[in-house]
Amino acid sequence: MSSSIGAFIQILLLFLLLPSSICPLPLDALTPNRPIRDGDVLVSSSQIFALGFFSPGNSQHRYVGVWYNKVPEQTIVWVANRDNPVKGISGVLSINGDGGLVIHGKDPSTPLWSANVTLSSPNNFTAKLLDTGNLVLLENGSQRVVWEGFDYPSDTLLPFMKIGLNRRSGLEKHLTSWKSKDDPGTGSCTCGIDPMGVPQLFLRKGREALWRAGPWTGDRLSGTVGDYNSSFFNNEDEISFMYVLSTGIIRVVIDESGSFQVFGWNDQWVKFYSYPTGWCDPYGRCGPNTNCDPAAKDFKSACTCLPGFESKSPSLSVGEGEGEGRCIRKVGASTCQNGEGFVKVARVKLPDSSTARVNLNMSLEECKQKCLMACSCTAYTSADERGGGIGCVTWHGDLMDTSTFSDVGQNLYVRVDATSLAQYAKSGDSLSKKARLAISIGSVTVFILLLTLYWLVRMKMKGKCRQNKYPFELTAGLTYFEEATGGLALDDSRINSELLLFHLNTVATATNNFSIENKLGEGGFGSVYKGILYDGKEIAVKRLSKFSGQGVEEFKNEVLLIAKLQHRNLVKILGCCFEEEEKILIYEYLPNKSLDSFIFNEPRRALLSWKRRFEIILGIARGLLYLHEDSRLRIIHRDLKASNVLLDNSLNPKIADFGMARIFRGEQTEANTNRVVGTYGYMSPEYAMKGLFSIKSDVYSFGVLLLEIITGIKNAGSYEKHPYSNLIGHVWELWKEGRAVEIIDSSIGESYLVSEIIRCIQIALLCVQEFATDRPTMSAVVSMLSNDAALPSPRRPTLLLTTMSPSGDPSSNKGGSSVNDVTCTIVEAR
Repeated sequence: MSSSIGAFIQILLLFLLLPSSICPLPLDALTPNRPIRDGDVLVSSSQIFALGFFSPGNSQHRYVGVWYNKVPEQTIVWVANRDNPVKGISGVLSINGDGGLVIHGKDPSTPLWSANVTLSSPNNFTAKLLDTGNLVLLENGSQRVVWEGFDYPSDTLLPFMKIGLNRRSGLEKHLTSWKSKDDPGTGSCTCGIDPMGVPQLFLRKGREALWRAGPWTGDRLSGTVGDYNSSFFNNEDEISFMYVLSTGIIRVVIDESGSFQVFGWNDQWVKFYSYPTGWCDPYGRCGPNTNCDPAAKDFKSACTCLPGFESKSPSLSVGEGEGEGRCIRKVGASTCQNGEGFVKVARVKLPDSSTARVNLNMSLEECKQKCLMACSCTAYTSADERGGGIGCVTWHGDLMDTSTFSDVGQNLYVRVDATSLAQYAKSGDSLSKKARLAISIGSVTVFILLLTLYWLVRMKMKGKCRQNKYPFELTAGLTYFEEATGGLALDDSRINSELLLFHLNTVATATNNFSIENKLGEGGFGSVYKGILYDGKEIAVKRLSKFSGQGVEEFKNEVLLIAKLQHRNLVKILGCCFEEEEKILIYEYLPNKSLDSFIFNEPRRALLSWKRRFEIILGIARGLLYLHEDSRLRIIHRDLKASNVLLDNSLNPKIADFGMARIFRGEQTEANTNRVVGTYGYMSPEYAMKGLFSIKSDVYSFGVLLLEIITGIKNAGSYEKHPYSNLIGHVWELWKEGRAVEIIDSSIGESYLVSEIIRCIQIALLCVQEFATDRPTMSAVVSMLSNDAALPSPRRPTLLLTTMSPSGDPSSNKGGSSVNDVTCTIVEAR
């Protein structure tokens, strides 16, 4: 019996001592001392994606790829060594000085694939898989990305992955199909941005164009549909296309047959869209100078000639007969300074713009005149369809691959001769001569009246401008500003150099007349819209409500204040508009919107690893430190909260909304007000109850925000065991019991140091202490976040509860309000 027990113990010890590779655990990083071997799996911080060796279909070869970790059906989205597979299971992915990332098989001296990066000191680098599916090689310490897999796409386009051209490096990023379902090698079908003329998306097989999405229209690529949020970049650094999702799993795939497919996951992969599929999808299906109708019953009836053109051979249908059925300019038609004009073709996918010319500084009417004066110009349209049309695109030659949509698309203006112009005008005119004459006389009369009214208003405005050279009555604002800053005056040149003054019609055009489609959000003082200026620059437009609590004084305050503040963690103001009772602020546009859209959105907050959250926390802290101590003014924000922190392309935080900010003179550290403004839940107790605010009020708000970032939970609300407690009280109870780790947001994953997050929780509790004198300054907070020095023990916070709003949400207050608007109760956190 004893011998049997001894044998069992020996077997047990043997299993315990076996290498971990027999039963590998998921890795969170690839280091020089810890490569990825066949059988190992590298996972992203939130376990959204995984990387490892795989064999596709019936293949016996091994490849390194990335797939969805939580989708049961293994779906490969990126492949490294797609043309150089590993034979057998001897493959290793490692960090190497010569190549950066290297894959080799049995022979370590002969790499099968490398990232082609030279590392002088490989031990200073780490490879990680991000929650976007991007494999990156990072330099330790600076976390500088020296190589990333997203620069070398396979057959799949993921959110945040760009395809296009890097103008600085010359790197072209495009999708390439697999050879087959069993072979991920480089196939013959590609999809990418053609930078020629007006850039557009092309799907090709070899050199043959299969399908074209068309140029960027301002909201989407012409010729595509879909409700995903896409972006197009065309600047001195790059020409690229990217899409971003707020929810769900979406991927775009180019398959080996030459099909552009959009899939979504809903317990299984569902195909949303596919191109080319309809009559009009194949490139140039009907031939040059034609328009294709995808709703036609058959191909023969789908193709028609564009206005001013006719079939070369009347006996053949358009698009048939090896060129005989192509559309040509009507015989005998003259379109050069001979009474010609333009006919509008509504809702089309614009023609191939590879040879088109663009000018972003023109209006649509100026574009028309430019095209009319150039005899070679065959058609024109706006470069951006929003706001009634911005910029100018002209074609000089055949118009290829045009098709009509039923409800989307742009208007194309095609050049026709005088005879055709008259025919189109007559066919669209059923009015009698008397009716036309009456309308003409009426129109002229109205025009003269409007012109007279415009002249009178113009003269009146000129009179006002002589008295006051600014677009709104800024004199009182300047006085207020000088008093608050101890005599710091703003002269004319500095106002003009730091702040642009926008006309209302410019702002209305940029936002498509403040359309609901352009609306980004709404706050207590009005709405925010996305806009695009004539030069293509994207902006965020804050339009203050006529009935909001922010009056002229707060508006001047925000304009004058932010114009003087320059810091990477503060939002940048570009200008303002004060016209026709409108008070409008124009900011830089930040595509990732506000922090609350991430941390309070379960699918999106999984994109924020702990490392990224800590960077956001530190950025907000540095922005507040600048306001409190490092700028030439001492600014109290008074409304710091998650929705007032915006995120740029790289998810760097920028503090926004300074309408309620206050400036302190000299050594002033606190002030009192009878009008408490801000958002309950973020207010310090002394401010909410007594109207007393200071830099420590902002520190309290920062502490609340810090807890929300760590937990993913709003401060407002109650908990089952402590119904009179909010988030602060809940965290305090757990802290006292040594269980603070329980409140950490589970979507962060496991790639973090528990001690680091616990330290941040302790810093947050120090910031929300009951007495302002006990709270640290922001310089102390930044220091505590940046080093590992011992921290003092926090004292109990005071919980500030409010009565419920009609919606039942105590946090529903969206803007400024009087302290008398809400009943507050002080509750001691025991």
